[in-house]
Amino acid sequence: MDEGRQKDLQLLEEIIDKGLKQKLVHTIASRYSNFPPFWIQIIRDKIFEEQKVLSDLRKNLETLEQNGVNSLKTMVNLGSEVYMQAEVPDTRHIFMDVGLGFYVEFTRQEALDYISQREERIKKQLKEVTGVITLIKGRIKLAHYQIQQILNLPDENPSSSRRRAF
Repeated sequence: MDEGRQKDLQLLEEIIDKGLKQKLVHTIASRYSNFPPFWIQIIRDKIFEEQKVLSDLRKNLETLEQNGVNSLKTMVNLGSEVYMQAEVPDTRHIFMDVGLGFYVEFTRQEALDYISQREERIKKQLKEVTGVITLIKGRIKLAHYQIQQILNLPDENPSSSRRRAF
């Protein structure tokens, strides 16, 4: 391989390793400092988990409201799948975690309004994180493709060669 190609390859590898991958890690770390930066999928999973918890809570509150239930008996997970029976004498008010260890007492309707706002915030957050990750990963893929072109390697995607043949 000639010297010019070797320099191009080194430049592209530096762009990928020191530029794009570091930018991806930094972007994720800056938005989610409580997570290690290499846990990209875990971050998205946490957001999806929070989204599901809020959705379940909304459905339960709506069910309580529709059926006019003011007290209930339930099973509470104490941890490690150890359950205990619990009785809630008044379901008209609930305490919700609003972040940073603070809980606020809401009526059912106030809780539903808060859940709607929080779900919207989570959707925006998820869209933003996914967009940033997709953009950076696309740039990494493009740089890999350029390396492949410099080395004159065959295309990795077999379906693309079929398209060219026909």
